[in-house]
Amino acid sequence: MSTVSERLAELGIDLPAVVPPVAAYIPAKAHGDLVHTAGQLPFIAGALPATGKVGEADGLVAASDAASYARQSALNAVAAAAAAVGGVDRLTGVLKVTGFVASVPEFTGQPGVINGASEVLAEIFGDAGRHARSAVGVPVLPLDSPVEVEVVFTFA
Repeated sequence: MSTVSERLAELGIDLPAVVPPVAAYIPAKAHGDLVHTAGQLPFIAGALPATGKVGEADGLVAASDAASYARQSALNAVAAAAAAVGGVDRLTGVLKVTGFVASVPEFTGQPGVINGASEVLAEIFGDAGRHARSAVGVPVLPLDSPVEVEVVFTFA
């Protein structure tokens, strides 16, 4: 079995820098053999790639785009968790993912959007990346982000 860092290299994934908090919290906190991340927005190089609500009409964020933002949020969570425990190779798996999708009331595809996060975690961690999950539609998220993801990892 390859290490997490080896698997990231195989996948061609460079973890982003840990996103600084936008309020009064820390990006991740370890307790026992778990590390909980704060809600991670899809920041890329310090900026959100899009803002607004997810839906199917013109002027809304497309579900496929939102899924890629959920993927980025999950990568930001991996980076935050790794920093909290002293390195990515200390992470051993994923226990729980909670995903929030800022969406219009008629949009019901939140699970498909949060698959963007779940799928990349499974690619990185293999069977240890299989997790329990919630995908929740909400009216608005911080900074008008279309998605937010928080993850509970196991570590050794």
